[in-house]
Amino acid sequence: MKLLFLTDNFPPEVNAPATRTYEHCKEWVKEGVEVTVVTCAPNFPQGKVFEGYKNRLFYKEVIDGIKVIRVWTYISANKGFIKRILDYVSFMISSFIVGLFIKTDIIVATSPQFFTAISGRWLSFWKRKKWIMEVRDLWPESIKAVGAMGPNSAISFFEFLESRMYKNASKIVVVTDSFKKTLNEKHNVPSSKIEVVKNGVNSDLFIPTEKNLELLNQLRLENKIIVGYIGTHGMAHALDFILKCAKKIKEEQIHFLFLGDGAKKEELLELKNSLGLQNVTMLPSVSKKEVVEYISILDIALVNLKKSDTFKHVIPSKIFELCAMHKPILLGVEGETKKIIEDYMVGVTFEPENEEDFLEKILLLKNNPVNQEKFKNIIKDFDRKKLAKKMINFIANQN
Repeated sequence: MKLLFLTDNFPPEVNAPATRTYEHCKEWVKEGVEVTVVTCAPNFPQGKVFEGYKNRLFYKEVIDGIKVIRVWTYISANKGFIKRILDYVSFMISSFIVGLFIKTDIIVATSPQFFTAISGRWLSFWKRKKWIMEVRDLWPESIKAVGAMGPNSAISFFEFLESRMYKNASKIVVVTDSFKKTLNEKHNVPSSKIEVVKNGVNSDLFIPTEKNLELLNQLRLENKIIVGYIGTHGMAHALDFILKCAKKIKEEQIHFLFLGDGAKKEELLELKNSLGLQNVTMLPSVSKKEVVEYISILDIALVNLKKSDTFKHVIPSKIFELCAMHKPILLGVEGETKKIIEDYMVGVTFEPENEEDFLEKILLLKNNPVNQEKFKNIIKDFDRKKLAKKMINFIANQN
């Protein structure tokens, strides 16, 4: 089977969409599927092309048996609504043009921005091939959730397009049970057309390991209880709330480590300096392999989002990587993610943006370690190889 996959995020980018797509495609190649990924020059989240790459019209490479075609796009940092839309639309057009010349049996287009899905829809029409829409985020709902835009004619138009894409796709893959329920009830998409393939973890890369003492020494964090946030510093993550809470932590032993980049990174650095925080270290993003070393030194792994009903439907993929390395989760997300953490007993949860609850729960987790055996159960159930097989079986099934 030949499969064409459209995504605007792919390694060496290290965000969740890039990792999910890469690890799924790598497993499909092992199963004998001929996978071609159309993507852009790696630039997320800073909007700067990674070293060793150029924003060319067309560039080919092979990564672990995956044929990767990178196309030109308007590159912008992950901030500013108009610039991001230009980025998304340019990828939609470029991926469509290049996709016309790629032989395939089936097309997969992945959100969260559904301009990629529009490209998949166009290619499906012109190539007379079925297309699958992978929904990793309810876009444009998430735009409203982070306050980037309020209800207006543009959002209404995007919502109209969103519904059309759901109805037009041959099949839909979603990442949470809540997404399936929303598509079924709000958009009248038949349940039989939707498969839930949740995020998971590469259990070959993320394994329990001793703390990297050299890194601890380099960061001057020996003998500290390290509470770490690793990931995108964006509008959805409410990291300003965490910094303000850090100001009120009385225990000198507790230290916060922020690793990553994003639309809010500069503002967060300014806030850290204005608050005079000595118990916070903020570092830029690193490669996926280096992330493992940083996770190793954590004592508590922080996963946080803004308080919003929209985010009750998401499951941040980082929780699985953190659990695979046996790091207890301090979770500020409600809904489906909260249920996972509590059901598997791999951490504690606090109400998003509730300062009193956060300060109480961080001490609770510090003084009550998680039973290490609990981590094994969650990793067994969310192994990426098993999930990749589930997705390709759904895609390949022509019923």
